Amino acid sequence: MILEAKEIRKSFTEGKESFDVLRGIDFGVERGEIVSLEGPSGSGKTTFLSILGCILTPTKGDVLIDGEVANAKKLNDIRKRSLGFVFQQFNLFPSLTALENIEYALNVKGIRGREARLEAERVIEAVGLGDRQAFLPRDLSGGQKQRVAIARALAGKAPILLADEPTANLDSVVGTQVLELFRALAKKENRALVIVTHDPKVRAVADRVVKIQDGRLS
Repeated sequence: MILEAKEIRKSFTEGKESFDVLRGIDFGVERGEIVSLEGPSGSGKTTFLSILGCILTPTKGDVLIDGEVANAKKLNDIRKRSLGFVFQQFNLFPSLTALENIEYALNVKGIRGREARLEAERVIEAVGLGDRQAFLPRDLSGGQKQRVAIARALAGKAPILLADEPTANLDSVVGTQVLELFRALAKKENRALVIVTHDPKVRAVADRVVKIQDGRLS
C-alpha cells in the first residue's frame, strides 16, 4: 500500500483533562484507489486526515508512506515529496494568479524556474483552466478556485492526495463536476485519494467508504 496507518491513537489535553480522539485505527489505501472517509462532526475525521498528511503526529502508532515510517526527522521531506492537499477553503494567495499559486506550491517543494512553470501549465490544463491561468482568485468562481486547488495538489506528481471537505463550499452541480474531475485524475495518474466528507455525492466516485465513529473505524 502507498499509505498505511497502524494502530493510530491521538489524545489532546485541555487543562487537567485528557481526551481520546482516535482510539486505535488501522487503515490503508492503494495507488489509484479513492476512499471516502465519513463520520459525524467531532468523530475525529479531520484529525485523522491531518495525521495521514503528517501535519499532526499521533500519540501512538505509525504512518507509513510507501512502506517508510513517517518519523519526525522525515516529515517535512515526506510532505513535499509524497503528499498533495486540497482544503475546504481553497487557501489561494489573493495577489497571485491561478498559475502563480500552483508555481508557488512547486517552489516550496524545491521545483523552480522553467520546470515549475511547465509543470504548473500541465496541471492547470489537466483541470480545464488553461484559459484562466492569468486570473486572480477574486476573478474565479468557487468551482474554478477549487480546480486551482486540485491542480496545486496534483503539481509535483505526489502519489497521495488528501482532501478535506472539498465540495463543502460548492453548489451541487459544481460539486459533482469537481468530484468527477477528482476521480478522472486520480485514476489516470494512479494516485491514492482520501476524501474527508459529509457529502453523500462522494460515494458515487469512491471505490470504498470508511466511517469513523467515536474515534474508531466502523
